[in-house]
Amino acid sequence: MRIALIDYGAGNLRSAARALAEAGTSPQIVADPAGLRGTDAIVLPGVGAFAPAMARLGAAGLVEPICAAARRGVPLVGLCLGMQLLFQESDEGGLAPGLGLIRGRVRRLPPGVKVPHMGWNTLEARGRDPLFEGLPPRPFVYFVHSYIVMPDDAGVVVAETTYGVRFASVVRQDAVWGLQFHPEKSSRTGALLLRNLVGLIAAERARA
Repeated sequence: MRIALIDYGAGNLRSAARALAEAGTSPQIVADPAGLRGTDAIVLPGVGAFAPAMARLGAAGLVEPICAAARRGVPLVGLCLGMQLLFQESDEGGLAPGLGLIRGRVRRLPPGVKVPHMGWNTLEARGRDPLFEGLPPRPFVYFVHSYIVMPDDAGVVVAETTYGVRFASVVRQDAVWGLQFHPEKSSRTGALLLRNLVGLIAAERARA
């Protein structure tokens, strides 16, 4: 499976590429729209701030091609900041528009908790989901973030995490996935999650 790993200057590409390869894919780092042609899926990693990340995607001419591919049913996975970019807007550094593929907004973690939320925390699945096949209840994964997503439709939330407030840590809408944590830094749990996700994407592509 060919995976387009988007390079827009806001991702830890090397570790993400290695984790995706270990999950059974052929990741190819892509920095322009031409690299999206013929891809089986797109992964949007991310470390940093929302508005500059969107600006870099725009400058690379990637915003519309990514959105168009997702609307055609090409699976798209956002990791950490990449998950936040899937939503309509963020108040990080002033209101900034996102990709708008999932309705909702990105807001700062509430007062009273240390930010960023950095370290290991649990995923609490909202129901039985094949993404968590083979994992224990409430598996630990690695987070680094100061903002959280607030979907308009609670039905897109696959799993939640509690850090001062209960927030969506895994979302899915059709073939668009978001993981607020870093699976590539989450040891065996992250590796199994990625393998399960790759299996789900492969099944979706086979049905398409």
